[in-house]
Amino acid sequence: MTDDDRSVVAAVPIGAEAVRAKDSAPIPSRRSRGPVYAALDLGTNNCRLLIARPHEQSFRVLDGFTRIVRLGEGLSVTGRLSDAAMDRTVEALKQCRNKLRDHQPTRMRLIATEACRAASNGEAFIARIKDETGLELEIVDRQTEAELAVTGCADLIEAESAGALMFDIGGGSSELAWLDFRGGRPKRQGRMAASIRSWQSLPVGVVSIAEKFGGVNVTTEVFEAMVAYVANHLREFKGRGKLRQMIAEHPVHLIGTSGTVTTLAGLHLGLERYERQKVDGLWMAKAEVDATMNALLAMPFERRVAHPCIGRDRADLVLPGCAIFEAIRREWPTERVRVADRGLREGILISLIDEDRASGRRPQMGRR
Repeated sequence: MTDDDRSVVAAVPIGAEAVRAKDSAPIPSRRSRGPVYAALDLGTNNCRLLIARPHEQSFRVLDGFTRIVRLGEGLSVTGRLSDAAMDRTVEALKQCRNKLRDHQPTRMRLIATEACRAASNGEAFIARIKDETGLELEIVDRQTEAELAVTGCADLIEAESAGALMFDIGGGSSELAWLDFRGGRPKRQGRMAASIRSWQSLPVGVVSIAEKFGGVNVTTEVFEAMVAYVANHLREFKGRGKLRQMIAEHPVHLIGTSGTVTTLAGLHLGLERYERQKVDGLWMAKAEVDATMNALLAMPFERRVAHPCIGRDRADLVLPGCAIFEAIRREWPTERVRVADRGLREGILISLIDEDRASGRRPQMGRR
């Protein structure tokens, strides 16, 4: 689950250059233009919706929605979703429902991740969502989440690479997937998850780390404590040593999909406002990540709040996210990382479209 998303209306390629819609308004004569697909990702920190139509080997985004709801706020302490967090989330989901009614997707998948997985009242909240909005969300397991993240980002993996380590830093959990292409690389992006050699879901995310260590006044000592905490979890990664060996002997790079990584990219580029088209797909060298992370660590909270690539909603979460990123970098050091401003929603859309293209079937109205 990604801890941030600034790309409300964006286009993501399926093995080709994506096409962006002129605006987010509903397009008339929907049936004559082909099927419409929708993907919703309800995470610990964000609620996100993407609605798109296939276009050649890509898809055209028709509409989207994103809101920081902090559904998992306090979850690491109480084990439950709070009433205030659930109320905020339901209001956001009502807006998603309205957009879905406008576009009437022929196929859609609506998922909930770590907050609803971990909360003792998670299933009850899913039932409340159905009662109050009519939306039926499924709580996906961690493996499915990792596979969808890989599918959404796979076309950013360098063609010459023997493999990659993809990581998705979320609000309540973080997913890692080691992709190994030495035995061959899938030709279709929708099948890229078949190359996952090992994966892990860390029970740590930006919200849970911030609640444990604090995210406002983060000293170097506190930051190192965060990194050490995450590193302890990374020791459980299956094939940890073999991945290190592969990195030493073959071209392998990191690929990060999260608000943490996109924020670092925006800071590195010196953007006056966040611009997805400049961030998505950006390569950052090890020294560039080091310099940007050090600058962020030295930045007072007030400056983080005022920075256009961070803002008040993420100012207390970005350094906990950096600590997760840093632990991954230290465990598996590579020379470069590729930044992905895409994730689960794109993975869902690609999977649904790929399934229908592979089977040659035309989706029927209302089919999930």
